[in-house]
Parts: sequence; structure tokens; C-alpha cells
Amino acid sequence: QVQLVESGGGLVQAGGSLRLSCSASGSIFSIDSMGWYRQAPGKQRDVVAFISSGDITSYADSVKGRFAISRDNVQNTVYLQMNSLKLEDTAVYYCYAGGSGPEYGTSWSKWGQGTQVTVSS
Repeated sequence: QVQLVESGGGLVQAGGSLRLSCSASGSIFSIDSMGWYRQAPGKQRDVVAFISSGDITSYADSVKGRFAISRDNVQNTVYLQMNSLKLEDTAVYYCYAGGSGPEYGTSWSKWGQGTQVTVSS
């Protein structure tokens, strides 16, 4: 079984920064992609950023130039550096990971439990 443990959420003033971390543990064969989603009250869960096994990144338009995703493949950890935070960034942030299973053609995916990010004025 695979577990994702998130940390780094909290309360921050507008214009400030936070760094989210998500570490994968358990019975892992390989991790192909990791990313972050967020969901605000009354809104759908939307993708924020993704990073592939080859370190190719993608970002939602709303966070480009402000957020940066990175990964440490030795520690099986993905990070989200959030700078110049805005009030509209307030949401529950969810970590995602997916990869190949031990047998050819098999795969797995897992969600973290979510961590609250609140930006105040």
C-alpha cells in the first residue's frame, strides 16, 4: 500500500510564501508523476501543478510565475513553493501521485488527505 503525507499548510499574509511537501511511503514500485490540486468552498477540485518522472512541469494559468513544483526522487517527495500568495489562493490543497505497479501494464494512484492554506489580508 502507498501512503501520501502532506505538510506545510497554514495561515499566511497576502504577498507571503509557503512551501508544501508531500512524501510517499509504503509498497512503491515506481512513481511516474506527482502533482497538486486545490479545492475552495463551492468550487470544483482543480489542478495546480504537475511534474513528470522526467521533471517536465505544467502549471495552471492562475499560478504561473508565482508557484514552482519540484521533486526529490530519492526521498519520494514532491514540493510546491508558493510565492506572492493572493486571497484567491485560499483552498484545501491535495497531493497526488501515480505510477507503475510491480507487473507489466499495472498502475496505481493515490491522493493525500489535504492540507488547508489560508491567505489573509
